Amino acid sequence: MRRQLAGQYGQVWAIVLLQLVQAAANLLLPTVNAAIIDDGIVAGQPGVISRLGMLMATIAVVQAASAIAAGYLGAVVAMRIGHRLRAEVFTRIQSLSSQDVALFGTQSLTTRATNDAQQIQAFAVLVFTMLFAGPAMGVGGIVLAVQQDVALSVVVIVIVPLLLLIMYLIVRRLIPLYRQGQELLDRSGGILREQIIGVDVIRAFVRQGHEVRRFAETNAGLTANNLQSALLVAGMLPMIMLVVNTSSVAVVWFGGHRIQAGLMNLGALTAFIAYIMQILLAIMMSMYVLMTAPRASACAERIQAVLDTEPSVSSSASAGAQPRVDTIQPAAVSFQGVGFAYPGAEAPVLAEISFTAAAGTTTAIVGSTGSGKTTLLNLIPRFLDPTEGSITLAGHDIRDLPLDQLRAAMAIVPQHSHLFTGTIADNLRMAAPEATDEELWAVLETAQTMRFMRDLHLGLATPVGQGGASLSGGQRQRLCIARALLRKAPLYLFDDSFSALDYDTDTRLRHAMDQALADATVIVVAERVSAVEDADRVLVLDDGRLVAQGTHRELLETSATYREIAESQLALDGTL
Repeated sequence: MRRQLAGQYGQVWAIVLLQLVQAAANLLLPTVNAAIIDDGIVAGQPGVISRLGMLMATIAVVQAASAIAAGYLGAVVAMRIGHRLRAEVFTRIQSLSSQDVALFGTQSLTTRATNDAQQIQAFAVLVFTMLFAGPAMGVGGIVLAVQQDVALSVVVIVIVPLLLLIMYLIVRRLIPLYRQGQELLDRSGGILREQIIGVDVIRAFVRQGHEVRRFAETNAGLTANNLQSALLVAGMLPMIMLVVNTSSVAVVWFGGHRIQAGLMNLGALTAFIAYIMQILLAIMMSMYVLMTAPRASACAERIQAVLDTEPSVSSSASAGAQPRVDTIQPAAVSFQGVGFAYPGAEAPVLAEISFTAAAGTTTAIVGSTGSGKTTLLNLIPRFLDPTEGSITLAGHDIRDLPLDQLRAAMAIVPQHSHLFTGTIADNLRMAAPEATDEELWAVLETAQTMRFMRDLHLGLATPVGQGGASLSGGQRQRLCIARALLRKAPLYLFDDSFSALDYDTDTRLRHAMDQALADATVIVVAERVSAVEDADRVLVLDDGRLVAQGTHRELLETSATYREIAESQLALDGTL
C-alpha cells in the first residue's frame, strides 16, 4: 500500500484534517444545542437563541463542506490506489515465466488483478471517508458525555467495551470466511472458464450434466460461504442497535430522575443523549470499515503473493553490459549439455542436449509426442531456463543478455496459434508497429493467405475475435506465420506451426519461406517428416534425449528412431 500511496501523502493528510474538522463539528453541535435549551429556551432569552442558532448553522455548513471535501479527496486517492495496484499486478504477471504463472493459475491471477484489486480499492474509499472521523467522534463523544454528567457516564463505560467486544468477535470470524471465499471464487471462475473454452468438447462427449453438477457444487460452496459472512455482517448492526437503544432508555430513565432531583439540566441530558448517538455513529462507521477489512486483508495477501514472486526467468545484473544481439544477421544457436526439469518432477524433460544451429541454416526437430521438442524450443527465448548446461546466441550466453534484446533478436510462432481481439492489421503489427500496409500484404502473400484474404471485404481491417475464434485453424496459423515474417529477425522459431495446413499449402508456404528467410537462422519443430526433408540438419529427440542428428537421408540410414517415424508417415516406395 505504501508504494501505491507514493506521491499522494499531501492529499492523505488533507483528508485526515478534513475528517477531524468534520468530527469536531459533529461534536460541537450537541453542546451548542444544549446551550440553546438551557440559556435560551429555559432562561427565556431570545437573543441567545438567535446567536447560538447562527453558530449552529455555521457549524453545520462547515461539517457538510468538510465531509464532502473529504469524500471527494478520499475517492480520488482510492481510485489512484486501485489504478496503480492493477498496473503493478499486471506488470508483474507479464514478467513471470510460464512456470510462475502455472503456480498461481490463470484464473487466480485474473481474479487477483481484477476482483481482489477492486476489493482493496473499495476498502480504501471507506478508509479515506470514515476511518479517521469515526474514532475521533467516538473518543470525543465519550469525553464530552463524561463532562456533561459524571454519574450518568457509567452507562458509556458499560456500553463501549460491550460494543467493541461484539465487533471483535464478529470480525475475527469474518477473516477466515473472506479468505476462503476468495479461494472459492477462484475455483468457480476456473471451472466456468474451462467450460466456456471447452464447450464443444463437453457437448461432443455429452458431459453437460456432469459439468453442470461440478459447477453447482462449487457454486453451492461459494454461496454457503457468502451466506455465513452475510449473516454475521447482518447480525452486527441489530446487536449494536439493541445495546445502544437499551443504553439510551437507561440514560433517559436515570437522567430524568436526576433532572427531577435538580442534579442535571435538561440541556445536559439532551446533549448526553446526542453524544450517545455520536458514539453509536462512530462505532457504526468503524464497524462498516472493519466489515470490509477482512476481505480486503485476504485480497491484499493474495495480491502481495504475486508482487513478492520474483520471476524465475529475468535479466542478469550484467546483462546491460552485453552487446546488442538484435543487429546480428544471422545468429547461430548452440546448446551445450542442456537439461531441464520442472520443479518437483521425478525425471527431467530434457537431458544432455548438445547441438549447434549454424547461422543461416534451417534446423528441424522431430520426435514422438512428449519427447521434449516444445520445451527445447522454449529454452531459446528463455520462456524457461535450463536447469543444467548453457545456450548461446551468436556466441553469447543467453542468460547474460537482456531479455528484451534477446527476444527482439527472434521471431516466434508458438504451437498454439493465438490472435488478439482487433483487426488483422492490428495482430500483424504486434511484430512491427510501424509496418506499412504494403509490407503487411507482402508477408500475407508469403504466408499463403491471399486465397482467403480475397474473400474478406474489409481486408486488413477485418475484425478478429478473441483468440482468433472467427478464423479456422489453418487461417490462424498462416496469420501467425505472417506476423513472425514481418519481424525481419535474424532467428526464427517455428513450433509445429504447419500442422493445420494441407500438403499443397504447406509446400507452397515452405518454398516461399525458403526465399524470404534465406539469410536467417531457422529452427523448426515439426510432426511431419515431409516438412523436414529439406532442412540442413534434423535433430531426433526421444524421451528427452538427442538420439540422432543429420540430414533427412543420413538419418534414414543411421537412425532407427527416425526411420520408424518416417515409416509411420510415408509410403515406403523406394524413395526413402
